[in-house]
Amino acid sequence: MPGRNLEAAIAATREVGDMAMARWRGEGKAVNVWNKSHDNPVSDVDLAVDARLKAVLGAMVPEAGWLSEETADNADRLSCRALWCVDPIDGTRDFIRGRPGWCVSVALVVDGTPEFGVLYAPALDELWVAQKGQGAQLNGETLHASQRTTFAGSRVPADALPKVDSDLVIVTKPNSIALRMALVADDRADLVATLRWGFEWDVAAAALIAAEAGATVTDAFGAPLRFNTPRAQAFGVIACSPGIHAAVVDRLATRAAEIAPRTEGR
Repeated sequence: MPGRNLEAAIAATREVGDMAMARWRGEGKAVNVWNKSHDNPVSDVDLAVDARLKAVLGAMVPEAGWLSEETADNADRLSCRALWCVDPIDGTRDFIRGRPGWCVSVALVVDGTPEFGVLYAPALDELWVAQKGQGAQLNGETLHASQRTTFAGSRVPADALPKVDSDLVIVTKPNSIALRMALVADDRADLVATLRWGFEWDVAAAALIAAEAGATVTDAFGAPLRFNTPRAQAFGVIACSPGIHAAVVDRLATRAAEIAPRTEGR
């Protein structure tokens, strides 16, 4: 897709991020919050950002499909070569609690892979941008991902670690999974790994940013991520230094084996 679409997408992402920032911590008027499902909050700001992005981005690339956390999915997207993959506010819990670890995440996916991605975290004054084959930047500065080769001592954004991961080092964890992956792109963390089903809109932009910065990005099994799939989900995500990727996959397998006996029969 032409570079002008990236510049327009950056402008749109900035616009809605600033719109959300005007409501952060209740600025302007109170934020209305409810649960879409158990322990899954959403706010009126999420919906407003989603609606604005859909209008602007949809007009920009009319032939593109649409996949967003706050829009009911439509299978028509599967017949589209191009797809907007959007999380209006990734890290809603931080947003509604007045914490800065949230962002707007926008990616344009073409033929199953992100063509460009934008993360805008206005509370942190951070704009992350990547274009396929062109590298990644944070506030205009080129990113170079972690190149750690020793697994023990690796930095991971977390609130706490299970016993099996006691050889790792905790660093500050934003609620946004996209921002946690971006920390690997900026060499502020060595790995991010999840062991659960996750949605494409959570990671599409961040996956490209991390990969273009030099990180390895896969699912929990070590396989490449694909986007615009029927379920719009992948089992887990890994973003890490290439030199520790195999060790991360092995560690996740160990954790999965420990979790399985506790979940059998439920």
